[in-house]
Amino acid sequence: MLATSPYCTIGPFFPGQFVEGCEDLTRLDGKTAQGQHILLAGRVVEEGNVPTLNVILEIWQADANGVLRHPLDPRFKDADPGFFGWGRARTNADGRFRFRTVIPGSYRTDDGVPRCPHVNLMVLAIGLTRRLVTTVFFGDAPDGVRDPVLDCVTDPAARQRLFAVRDAALDTDGLPGYRFDIVLRGENETPFFVD
Repeated sequence: MLATSPYCTIGPFFPGQFVEGCEDLTRLDGKTAQGQHILLAGRVVEEGNVPTLNVILEIWQADANGVLRHPLDPRFKDADPGFFGWGRARTNADGRFRFRTVIPGSYRTDDGVPRCPHVNLMVLAIGLTRRLVTTVFFGDAPDGVRDPVLDCVTDPAARQRLFAVRDAALDTDGLPGYRFDIVLRGENETPFFVD
């Protein structure tokens, strides 16, 4: 179900240690994650393309094999021992953020419905009445992707805004970069979901 993004203060301001060391999901207990390591980066802007400072983004996702690091996943015991599973980052003065992660594997819901590879993303910021939740999808042909969450978005342009875009300008340290920009409200607003 899609949600609108009302704009009222939730506070408080987030201290720096709230996100320190949480941007890299690819290392856990001295091990390195399997799969294609990537950088997922972008900007968070308000209406009129105004960058946001000190927005907290939290992501959680399946590992490269489609296993969630959560005890409720029936395959939890098979989770990648080097993949952390969630991360947290903060936007800078230009509204920019960055995560080091892996391309998530696809999996099936309890009902057997296939899910497109995706990252769940939560936005916390001063000025929001509640957290905003969206999904970042990965796919080479977004128009042909079927996914129960993505299917809630019927506008083709809005669906496109939910896909990470390969962007060589973001490549760093030999890792491919993917861009996912977030517009909190107004023209080209990112679709948000009720969770």
